[in-house]
Amino acid sequence: MAHRVLVVEDEEDIAIPLVRTLEREGYDVLWVDSGQKALDELRSRPADVVILDLGLPDMDGLEVCRAARDGGYAGAIMIVTARAGELDRVVGLDYGADDYLAKPFGLAELQARVRALIRRTAGVTGDPADEGGLRIDVAARRVYAGDDEVPLTGKEFDVLNILAAHRDKVVSRGRLMADVWDENWYGSTKTLDVTIGRLRQKLEGVGVSERVVAVRGVGFRLEGSTPDA
Repeated sequence: MAHRVLVVEDEEDIAIPLVRTLEREGYDVLWVDSGQKALDELRSRPADVVILDLGLPDMDGLEVCRAARDGGYAGAIMIVTARAGELDRVVGLDYGADDYLAKPFGLAELQARVRALIRRTAGVTGDPADEGGLRIDVAARRVYAGDDEVPLTGKEFDVLNILAAHRDKVVSRGRLMADVWDENWYGSTKTLDVTIGRLRQKLEGVGVSERVVAVRGVGFRLEGSTPDA
């Protein structure tokens, strides 16, 4: 299931590009233009990430942030605003935000921050009742197949975590290299192939149903069943 992002922004010319960019990334995106609509939405269908503007027409975004936390919302909140001073950032974080991005900002930077927030707050993914399935404890950086831990290196864990966050969707080689290694990595992309190879061996070794499938010329996909030969 795609991660859900709630965009809270009253300016359409800012909101529409955000929504389109996030949808291209594979997120389930909803846009609302007021603080009260955001709080109502979070009560009925919580999001994984809230992208929150401070200058809303009905209430200050900081009050939205605090009300969401007081109401039990435990997902990630990223404030985006023209208020770029250090004190503004500190106040935003004190109100319960996880990240703070000053306007104007680049869409690539916003995408990277959303991915980081999802990795940070995803918790345990997978169904514990599925004995043959993977469970990923993001906070502890540990992976389990049933009750057994799968020993992974740091890079193997990062690759698997990204693929699991986009389960059944293709993640490009460039995206994996940028997120796991560095966007300025100048080494061979064979490093990724070697890491994927080791990851496949370890998953197959513990008999999990998930498989890492290569999509020629594009990237990789985590599937829940063994693909046809």
